[in-house]
Amino acid sequence: MSATFPLEEIESAFRNYWDVGMIREDWNGWCDLFTEDVDYHERVYGSMKGRETVRAWIVPVMKKYLEIYGVYGWHQVDSSGRVVFYMQNRRDHPSGEGFVDFPGISILHYAGNGLFRQQEDYWAQPLGTKAYSDYEKALKLCDPEHRTKATRLHWGDGPAWTIGPKSYWDHPR
Repeated sequence: MSATFPLEEIESAFRNYWDVGMIREDWNGWCDLFTEDVDYHERVYGSMKGRETVRAWIVPVMKKYLEIYGVYGWHQVDSSGRVVFYMQNRRDHPSGEGFVDFPGISILHYAGNGLFRQQEDYWAQPLGTKAYSDYEKALKLCDPEHRTKATRLHWGDGPAWTIGPKSYWDHPR
């Protein structure tokens, strides 16, 4: 028989997960929200075992793609500890108008005490590749330095807890 958890506890853990990762972009702190033996399945980068393996992957990836931020779509929790969420992986358009997206869905499995024991990421690889190509073309045409600005101008219309600052550089460090 699998464990069950109060929905409020799972919801609180997910909101913290979202805040630390997507809003504050503290990827080291985000890794600390997983159990030491986490199973992480990323459909493009592969499967990883252990918090430190995930940390060794996510910190440099997010530094490399500093222009990307996560925009909340929806989430669902159930008492088994499963959290499913939908998001857009977003880059603001270098022209200053609009954005370039590709969608993703992730499934988390809660372990208790604010930690997650498993994550599975699914994102539309062809759309991700196209978004990258479109963004690279727009950089050349509009603003070659845009990536370093790391703007976050289009957070969508999710709840207040899903909205972050206007730039990566606006985070308190």
